[in-house]
Amino acid sequence: MSNFLVRTLSSVAIVAVTVAGTLLNPQVCGLLFLILMYIATREFLSMSMGGRWPVQQKLALLAAAAIYMLVSAVAFYGVSAAWLMLAFPFLAAIPVSVLFVKHRDDLEDIALLYTAFVYITLPLSLVPLFVMCGGEFDGMRLFAVFVLIWAADVGAYCLGTLFGQKPGSLKLAPTISPKKSWWGFWGGLGLAVIAGVALCLSGLMPFPAVHGAGLGFVVAVSAVCGDLFESVWKRRYGVKDSGRCIPGHGGMLDRIDSALFAIPAAFAYLALFDLI
Repeated sequence: MSNFLVRTLSSVAIVAVTVAGTLLNPQVCGLLFLILMYIATREFLSMSMGGRWPVQQKLALLAAAAIYMLVSAVAFYGVSAAWLMLAFPFLAAIPVSVLFVKHRDDLEDIALLYTAFVYITLPLSLVPLFVMCGGEFDGMRLFAVFVLIWAADVGAYCLGTLFGQKPGSLKLAPTISPKKSWWGFWGGLGLAVIAGVALCLSGLMPFPAVHGAGLGFVVAVSAVCGDLFESVWKRRYGVKDSGRCIPGHGGMLDRIDSALFAIPAAFAYLALFDLI
């Protein structure tokens, strides 16, 4: 089977899973993003730490899952926010476990565990809050964020391929991702803004078109930042992909790197204008 066909089939599967996970019900949504978070966190820790501190890596994965599930319980089932304090023992277990390790030559690696929380766990823990609008499940806003990310990707690819690869074209971040150009950036930004307006005019997003344009702008810019940020990590550790769990597409982190920045940015935008 050709690589193009593998990538195409994987892309169709990704879209189908995203639609189901964001629109069906809270349980499916919660489970999907818990799985995504777990796999992406494991890939990040494997890429950055390898086999070092194995016990602490497992504790970090356990803490990440605990944080996400506690936020989900608050958002989906109305559990008191005070229960979020239960995440503290899981987080504290990591530094406490270090006290019982004899050799601490790579102690600075422990910081990578907490980097994973900020980089992956916290952004995805916003998902349960994102889809529970006014106490009722509504995944359309979250799905719209992914539509805007996809629109930005398509716009960046089309305009970047047409004009961004020509000699003399300005590169967006040549030392991080040599193929990304400013042509691609403006193409992605433009199509995301158009997609945002279209989502509002079609009634799929229940706010004025100006906010659709604003959300498209915010998502497009943050998605590029998320993509480049993951590229920095991959260059630092000399890997092409974060993993191999998605045929033809690499790892889970490779697929959600844009969303890790776009989801918090979109949530902040909607909260700022009292739209969520």
